[in-house]
Amino acid sequence: MLRDWRYWARDDQLPPDGNHWRRWLILGGRGSGKTRAGAEWVRAIALGEWGHKAKRIALLAPTFAEARLVMIEGQSGLLSVHGADELPVFEPSKRLVSWANGTIAQVFTAEEPDGLRGPQFDAAWCDELAKWKQSEQVWNMLQFALRLGENPVAVITTTPRPIAVLKKILADDATVTSHSTTFDNAQNLASGFLRHVSATYGGTRLGRQELDGQMIEDDPDALFTREQIDNMRCIAAPELKRIVIGVDPPAGAGKTSNACGIVCVGVDDKDEFYVLADRTVQGVKPLTWAMRIEALHREMKASRIVAETNQGGAMVEQVLRQVNKNIPFRAVHASTGKKARAEPIAALYEQGRVHHVGVFAEMEDEMCSAIGEGTKSPDRLDALVWAIHELMQKPKPKPNPRVRMV
Repeated sequence: MLRDWRYWARDDQLPPDGNHWRRWLILGGRGSGKTRAGAEWVRAIALGEWGHKAKRIALLAPTFAEARLVMIEGQSGLLSVHGADELPVFEPSKRLVSWANGTIAQVFTAEEPDGLRGPQFDAAWCDELAKWKQSEQVWNMLQFALRLGENPVAVITTTPRPIAVLKKILADDATVTSHSTTFDNAQNLASGFLRHVSATYGGTRLGRQELDGQMIEDDPDALFTREQIDNMRCIAAPELKRIVIGVDPPAGAGKTSNACGIVCVGVDDKDEFYVLADRTVQGVKPLTWAMRIEALHREMKASRIVAETNQGGAMVEQVLRQVNKNIPFRAVHASTGKKARAEPIAALYEQGRVHHVGVFAEMEDEMCSAIGEGTKSPDRLDALVWAIHELMQKPKPKPNPRVRMV
């Protein structure tokens, strides 16, 4: 029982049942246990356990050093998951792992696609495919080499990146996908490491990819990029001369209605903008979102609430004044489309003049998606745009009471 991985593995670390699949794609964050899952699978098929036996196995890694240090000799690698009485022999000079029963595994790298011309296999373990330099060519060569046995299969263990070959594998009907995060394997990781990466990268694009194992990609038609946002992110704002709350109210209420976008932004003396909060809410009655706006107004000491009134009209101001009759409100009317309104704001991001104080994952997802007909309404983005537009306006100077107009 101590040696049988099936007693100790999580469900996402065990292969799919049956023989309907050709590829098992294990997407996971750093330290999520995907290497252990791959190594245990290779051990099982090499020894003929779990109902499947392989005679010739391909091991593929970004480089030979990574194949050796991670897949074979690593703490979760092939040699570590075998008992002393079943341990295979690894010959680095031959790039060969061999078992006493005659099964062999050959090591290949993503640096040499032509190395897969000639050999043939009935199974393959591909590690960190998203890092492969020549991923498309190597993957294609492997498909021609997987031609032994009744159902040649491949296991891919990788932290996802939005590369073409990985998208193709995901979309293939013959692929079964497992998913895990770094935190799913917390019991085997240092608590200090988990605290550090959570505090530093939690919710960021890099964190969602490297910790949560999510495939994050920018829409080529989007006005904003995650790189722009990440580059100007900060943990605190300086002293701000003005703070505004932008509101994009929904036309109705209920689960199917649009969200009420509520975003708070400030500006400093250098005309740099700081996104302070996203309190967007969906599926609530107007009085509920009005109370949410008023609470944010008090918390941030905002000088103005600006709200689009194309759909709600006078209702938006009326419901806000039910909560606070003296609320500093200004109605704005959209005379252009959402994309046209967002373009000047996108230019500020390109100039590095907008900073996100912390992480606003849902709003950033909207920002890095295309805006247009047929796309989901970007309520958070629209609220952000209204707030920054308001802050870009120079306040009119107050009249001097000592000056007498003639």
